[in-house]
Amino acid sequence: MTEESPALYVVPTPLGNLSDMTPRAVETLRRAAWVACEDTRHSAPLFKHFGVSARLLAAHEHNEEAAAQQIVARLDAGESVALVCDAGTPAISDPGARIVARARAAGHRIVPLPGPCAAVTALSASGLADPRFLFCGFLPAKARQREEALRELAGQRHALVFYEAPHRIVETVDALLSAFGPARTLVLARELTKLFETVHACALGEAPAWLEADTNRRRGEFVLIVSGAPPAQDDGEARRVLELLLDEGLPVRQAVKLARAITGAARNTLYELALRQRE
Repeated sequence: MTEESPALYVVPTPLGNLSDMTPRAVETLRRAAWVACEDTRHSAPLFKHFGVSARLLAAHEHNEEAAAQQIVARLDAGESVALVCDAGTPAISDPGARIVARARAAGHRIVPLPGPCAAVTALSASGLADPRFLFCGFLPAKARQREEALRELAGQRHALVFYEAPHRIVETVDALLSAFGPARTLVLARELTKLFETVHACALGEAPAWLEADTNRRRGEFVLIVSGAPPAQDDGEARRVLELLLDEGLPVRQAVKLARAITGAARNTLYELALRQRE
């Protein structure tokens, strides 16, 4: 079998269903001299299934810089390297970006292959009409950092796409509800392309009860999509309601929360109005 010409090949792998592996991806992995894997043990069954016998390198988040140097050395020697992650497309909330950057900086060709991506797969089944989306990946694990990140996103008119692990799904949905309010649409896509695939759309305010109703709904890897913020309204009504609440002696945080529930204005807008009022 002819070996691939020297280059770094970025190769997507199936999210779950092995039939989603493209013929080009299979051929590239079979012909590569080396395959850099996020987890060699995880990828081994996939390679065995498709008859891939290339030499393997470990390239994960804890050794990505060292792996990049090793991969560049292989490329410098005239050998081809394929890059894969555990599932989906490398460097999309997975290791790979540093490796691509180092290989390009060293003058080597980067060859991206199209293929599975959980974010795009979920978006295609979301039914959301937002003309644009913003890929946000994984939110911070710590509550305060997560709250700050969501506060910055609250006014975005784009659909927001997040990844989440099963052990954090409940607290993340609660955080989304607190940050964006109950009216926006949330799409929960779990176990995409696998046996228990689920794509459920509901109002954000209904999502905690939906998760609570069946423990199986909290299993698997998640893509969460929140519809974009509604068009900005005239600040006049929001300002009037906020002033009344603040005049009654409510703390800023509580006044903003109530004003948001009454008017539907963006949280950031209300905070700015409250700060101006206090000044």
